[in-house]
Amino acid sequence: MWTNWSGGQQCRPTATVRPLDDSGVSGVVRRAADRGQAVRPVGAGHSFSALAVTDGVHVDLSAFRGVTGIGGTSERPTVRVRAGTALGELHEELATRDLALEAPLELAAPTVGGALAVGMHGSGAAVGSLSAAVVGLRLVDGRGRLRDVAPRDLDAARTSLGALGVVLEAELAVVPAGRARITRAPRPVDEVLDDGFWSAHPVAEAAVFPSAPTALTRWADPLPAHDPDDDTDDAGDTEERERSLGVTVAGATGRTALGGAVVVERALPRLVPRFNRAVSRLARTVSATGPMYRVLSSPPAVRYEQTEWALPRHALAAGARELLAALADDHLEVGLPVRLRVGAPETGWLHPAHDRATGWVAVRVPRGTDHAPVLERAWRVLRDHGGRPHWASRSDWTVEDTAAAYPRLPDFRRVRDDYDPDRVFATPALAAVLGD
Repeated sequence: MWTNWSGGQQCRPTATVRPLDDSGVSGVVRRAADRGQAVRPVGAGHSFSALAVTDGVHVDLSAFRGVTGIGGTSERPTVRVRAGTALGELHEELATRDLALEAPLELAAPTVGGALAVGMHGSGAAVGSLSAAVVGLRLVDGRGRLRDVAPRDLDAARTSLGALGVVLEAELAVVPAGRARITRAPRPVDEVLDDGFWSAHPVAEAAVFPSAPTALTRWADPLPAHDPDDDTDDAGDTEERERSLGVTVAGATGRTALGGAVVVERALPRLVPRFNRAVSRLARTVSATGPMYRVLSSPPAVRYEQTEWALPRHALAAGARELLAALADDHLEVGLPVRLRVGAPETGWLHPAHDRATGWVAVRVPRGTDHAPVLERAWRVLRDHGGRPHWASRSDWTVEDTAAAYPRLPDFRRVRDDYDPDRVFATPALAAVLGD
């Protein structure tokens, strides 16, 4: 039995295989195709959607780990990394080479291949997702052939939902490593929804409870190479300092406060808004410095189900306000805040931020509670504001929606016909959003 991180998706694949090299993956795909079985690569299982669910064959790429080379130029370096590498491992390996990812990613567990497939992103108005960093990909296609993705097909493959093949290795653009100061602080919700908050810092995000007038925010600013005020690396102490204050804003409230909120929600759901307002009032400003990937690191405090939508950037404030009001008015507030982030336009044909500056809105419901009423309410509101769902999250999106929202879908289908003409990588979940 395979189960995703949240526990909301399960399946019984016919087999789970762990090939050790490229030829092993090719053999798995060919044998499955001969038997009429579907093939799905699986990463860390952090997606909330059913993209990895299959009764066919799961391909576990846990043996495909590590950085295999550094390329590019001194001005524009690149790194080649195997697709089964966890993002936390990649961060550490890059740091030993004085390099870093430009995308401000906070989760360490997802794999490179999985993060690329669904368009995993951080929060920066001028910074793209991990998919935006792709300059080359190597994969095994539906006929079992090892292929380097042609440049003309790269915008189809950089966010492919696993529909084109099993990605083995990615070449990513990287940047020189640096240090940053992260600040976590309470801010009025109206101030956060104003555009000035998002443009003031290269990395910024907010967590907002529907009933609270105060948002829990965090932002990060790069530090000069030799900042006289930065003579210690206190990133390792950040979590301990935040525990002592009872608050952190890394996509949620504090680990302690979050646990309390979830307990309250399960036992006395009517008290949730009051508890959430108290948590917001108790928030204090804290800061830490260190490498960007360390100060942004934010392991989830609780497990949950999630829907996240990419709104046109100009619609973020209106969409967030309507959503918060709807959740409060319908008594659907939960112990996890609505998370707001921003992102740059993406070139990936199926990336939710394709061709537009984006405001991201994520709604989460703790595991063990009924998530359907909350998530379905969010779907209705965010869809009306031009939202596209994140492929890793839960949604009611259909193939008709995809066709209307993604103008390059015909081009993606053309590439898919080339890379997987027999639909070896097809699943019901993929058919629901991409068609046959």
